[in-house]
Amino acid sequence: MEKGLVEVYCGLGMGKTPVAIGQAIRAVGQGKSVILIQFLKGRAMDELNFMERLEPEIKVFRFEKNEKYYQELTEEEKQEEDWNIKNGLNFARKVLVTEECDLLILDEILGVVEHGIITGEELKTLIECKDKHTGLILTGYHMCEEIRDCVDTITIFESMENEKKKQEDDNK
Repeated sequence: MEKGLVEVYCGLGMGKTPVAIGQAIRAVGQGKSVILIQFLKGRAMDELNFMERLEPEIKVFRFEKNEKYYQELTEEEKQEEDWNIKNGLNFARKVLVTEECDLLILDEILGVVEHGIITGEELKTLIECKDKHTGLILTGYHMCEEIRDCVDTITIFESMENEKKKQEDDNK
């Protein structure tokens, strides 16, 4: 059996979640089981309805209850959602420990660290629960340094503005 990699898709550019979903579809095509847990996405129904159409091949979970994005919540609402997010993290840990799937995607998990809901060390501990065969994909804007030594590949997505600026600087 092949080794399950830990992959990070991060950066300010768009496309991290679609690439992770593409990896999920690829895994399902190879007969593997996939679980996708989304964080910090609110309950945006259009996206959620699409994601649910991927089931049962790709099992999709969201533990947050509020329809708004995390950044739009009041402090009281954030406290409640922090609890829900931590329940999602406990579920992710259970999935890894019980080897419940071949590929686990933790979409926007890096944002959970960035918002201070968990620490980078706590995320590292979660990653270390993974067996050698389970693949793990983490997405979000900023990768925390605490997990760098646990990661096999890092793909950085840049915004088009940054890319255009680089091209302009290179042309000077």
